Amino acid sequence: METAGVTRMRLVGGDLALDFLNTRAGPPDGPPDDDVLTGYAELISWSVYAGTLTETQAAALRRLSRDSPNSTRTAFAQALRTRDYLDEVFRPLAAGEDPGVAALTRLRDDEADALTHAQLVRGKTFAWSWRDDHTPARPLRPVVHAAVQLLTTGALDRIKRCAGCRFLFIDESKNRSRRWCSMEDCGTAAKIRRYVEVRRIRTKR
Repeated sequence: METAGVTRMRLVGGDLALDFLNTRAGPPDGPPDDDVLTGYAELISWSVYAGTLTETQAAALRRLSRDSPNSTRTAFAQALRTRDYLDEVFRPLAAGEDPGVAALTRLRDDEADALTHAQLVRGKTFAWSWRDDHTPARPLRPVVHAAVQLLTTGALDRIKRCAGCRFLFIDESKNRSRRWCSMEDCGTAAKIRRYVEVRRIRTKR
């Protein structure tokens, strides 16, 4: 929230793939009514905010966008399609259902493509890195990889949907009782609604 121009960006999902889905906001049971990703520039800004691009990498991609606008428009369209099929993967899981084969197939194919642009880099262990990938689709590689990692190593039964909006999150609470994407947002709004309702009932007495 501290970064200029990204005050609408929220990282409350507990996983990069879910945070990417949460760039599209709306009511819990209706269509989205707000979208952080309105263009390639916003995709870059979100990636910096989410920690998957450095400012140097972002600057290189912004130059690429100026020099090759068609390629970055194509990459942005790909980003929106990726978000759509990831929604088809994780929203059913949040409801206790299995995702469709078509969405999983697209994820598999995109992960295979992402890894062709990756390197294994050593820290405490080896991990995939896209630090030398300067292609327009660079912002998507970590998102796709995070989605696969969540599916293959995560606790799928902890993926939940916020009771107050359409955001998804990993419930890491000890008793798995988390209901809200954020107590500061949807949780507080629910408390206010309950307070107003109690006051209304008391006033009628």
